[in-house]
Amino acid sequence: MEEKTILFRRDFTLVVIGQIISLFGNGILRFALPLSLLRETGSSALFGMVTACSFAPMVVLSMIGGVLADRVNKRDIMIGLDFCTAILMFVFYFALGNLPTVPLFIAVLMLLYGISGIYQPSVQASIPLLVPPEKLMAGNAVINQVNTLSGLLGPVIGGVMFGICGIRAIVVLSIICFAFSAIMEIFIQIPHEKRMRKKGVLAVAASDLKESFRFVKSEKPVFFSVVFLISIFNLVLSAVMIVGVPILITQVLKMSDVMYGFTQGAIALGGLWGGILTAMTAEKRKLKDAYILLLICAVCVAFMGIPLLLRWSTVLSYGVITLMCFITMGVSALFVVQIYTMIQKQTPPQLVGKIMAALISIAMCGQPVGQAIYGVLFDAFQERTWIVLIAAAIASFAISLYAKKIFSRLEEESM
Repeated sequence: MEEKTILFRRDFTLVVIGQIISLFGNGILRFALPLSLLRETGSSALFGMVTACSFAPMVVLSMIGGVLADRVNKRDIMIGLDFCTAILMFVFYFALGNLPTVPLFIAVLMLLYGISGIYQPSVQASIPLLVPPEKLMAGNAVINQVNTLSGLLGPVIGGVMFGICGIRAIVVLSIICFAFSAIMEIFIQIPHEKRMRKKGVLAVAASDLKESFRFVKSEKPVFFSVVFLISIFNLVLSAVMIVGVPILITQVLKMSDVMYGFTQGAIALGGLWGGILTAMTAEKRKLKDAYILLLICAVCVAFMGIPLLLRWSTVLSYGVITLMCFITMGVSALFVVQIYTMIQKQTPPQLVGKIMAALISIAMCGQPVGQAIYGVLFDAFQERTWIVLIAAAIASFAISLYAKKIFSRLEEESM
């Protein structure tokens, strides 16, 4: 009985370590590539469009990743994708300077996000197989903390390396991370029951997605309301953070790449803090109160605009923006883990990967649209960027209040 309560068993521990290494490599790339493009072009609109194009494959391929996670050995998916990413960055290293910059960066970022879209459902779907049921929320919190810890180290180290060594050194480091992670994942054992198929891969994918849709439609229609709500919130608030923070730090406040790296590190540290709070308060928190977390995020974005409106000093403005980023990410981590755990608990094991991937993909649909829009808005209001932030905060606040009744309904159905 005592063994069943252990969270960090051998295979789960290996998954966690592999995630740390792989996501660290991913983190420094996601930090350095867009920043390099923004520094070279100086265009907020182009930056927003590139990040939107990069994010789109992740939305689409997450659903395919969910189907694969339920059909293929999850360990094999992780190994194959980490090796593929290492090869991709090896090719990118030699393409730098020999191909047009903007198309090359767009292509590489799209591939990176696409691979991540296929990769993450396998990780999410493996958690219920590797941890005891009573430790599921704690396991999700650990994986979320791994994401944020890697995001903490990636931007900080990436910012220093980018300023000193340039983009090529970052690419080399990422290749080492992906290759090492793939080799280590070979030793992971994840339970897998092979499912027979008599149709082609695309037909199987379509069939599996229809099965997931039928389950949600008949058994959990409230999932659609939750996903639509999160999608709109991503369009309005998440997108303004993704596009706005690098523009505010490097273009508006004229801070260095290292300082932007520290801000990204603070965002990841906030996620780590949120993961710790999740593990500590898992038994006390209720779904019906989840809307409060969204309200806090909206207020934080509003506070990011105040120093720019009142024309505070550069250092003070930087400090306030970084602090608000920290709080927003921490609160977001609390929200995400709570929603993920709820879906995992209320979904049959054979459908977890597909449904998680499909719902996450739909929830992310609004984000690339928002990123493209905010890129244009930050260009149009480059002398008054606070207007964009305050408007986003007001819209997010209204969405959060609307979310109250949806989460109350979820609370009732989960009892």
